[in-house]
Amino acid sequence: MSAWLIYALLSAITASAVAILGKIGLQHLDANTATAIRAVVMAIFLVGVVVVQGKLQLVQTFMADKKALVVIILSGIAGALSWLFYFMAIKVGNVSQVAPIDKLSVVFAVVFAMVLFGEKVSLWGGVGVGMIAIGAILVALN
Repeated sequence: MSAWLIYALLSAITASAVAILGKIGLQHLDANTATAIRAVVMAIFLVGVVVVQGKLQLVQTFMADKKALVVIILSGIAGALSWLFYFMAIKVGNVSQVAPIDKLSVVFAVVFAMVLFGEKVSLWGGVGVGMIAIGAILVALN
C-alpha cells in the first residue's frame, strides 16, 4: 500500500474523530470559542511534533520565502474558517448530515486543482468525483 494512501486513510479516520468528539464537546459550549481552543491545542501539538522531529530551524525557511509565507498564512485562514463553519454546523446539525456535505471539499479541491494547476482527471476519475458529490448530497438529505 502506498504511503500517500495510508496517510489519507489516517486523515479520514482522525477527521471523523473531529466530528464525533466535536459534537460531544459542543453540547454546552460556544462553537467559535471551542474552535479557538481546538486551534490552540493543535498549534501546541504541532509545534511539539516539529520540535521532536528536529525541524524547528526550518521555520526560518518560511520566513525567508515571502510568497510561501503569504500562501501558508492564507491557507491557515481558510482552514480556520473551515473549522469555524464546521463546528457551527455540527453544533446545530446532525453529524451524519454535516460530515458528508463537508466532504464536498473533495469535489471542490479536484475542480480547483484542474482549473488552477491544470491537473487532469480521467473519465473514471470524473465519474468518481460526480459520485462523491451525489453520494454526499444523498447521505445528507437522508
